[in-house]
Amino acid sequence: MTAAGQTELVALFADMGQRIGLSRPAGQCFAAIWRAAQAPSADDLVTELGLSRSNVSTALKELRSWGLIGRARAPGDRRDRFTAPADPWAIARQILAERQRRELAPALDRLYAIEAVTADARVAALCEVLEGFAGWYGGLARLDPGELAAHVTEHPASDDNGRKKKKKKKN
Repeated sequence: MTAAGQTELVALFADMGQRIGLSRPAGQCFAAIWRAAQAPSADDLVTELGLSRSNVSTALKELRSWGLIGRARAPGDRRDRFTAPADPWAIARQILAERQRRELAPALDRLYAIEAVTADARVAALCEVLEGFAGWYGGLARLDPGELAAHVTEHPASDDNGRKKKKKKKN
């Protein structure tokens, strides 16, 4: 990959990371780890990304808590090196599992507590909807990466992204 391509990939992962609940430095570090030919150390990431050592350390801790990276040591080297799954489907599965655990499950717990206090039928119905989404997310997260890929690719999104095509005007 060219240097420009690597820079763009790091920027893309930083943006995407923020959308899924990771910090921007965590997204940058993940991109660098995922694309690295050799597992980088924290010092390598500081040098490559231009981030402070504390930002890199915090990002690595965050990525490990999400289960997105692992730590390894090379024989004769005391420094920790970091690895990420090469399979994008394994990464997607882990992100689904963490989003379900970090976002959907706590929201559902809060909603059930509200429903218990209010006994509101609309809140109960919302509990059912969120329970359905949580079950769907959880089911996807329990699939192995190959099964997840097969499941998603056998139900592809429409090419038009749900938009209606405009009719051409006749002259």
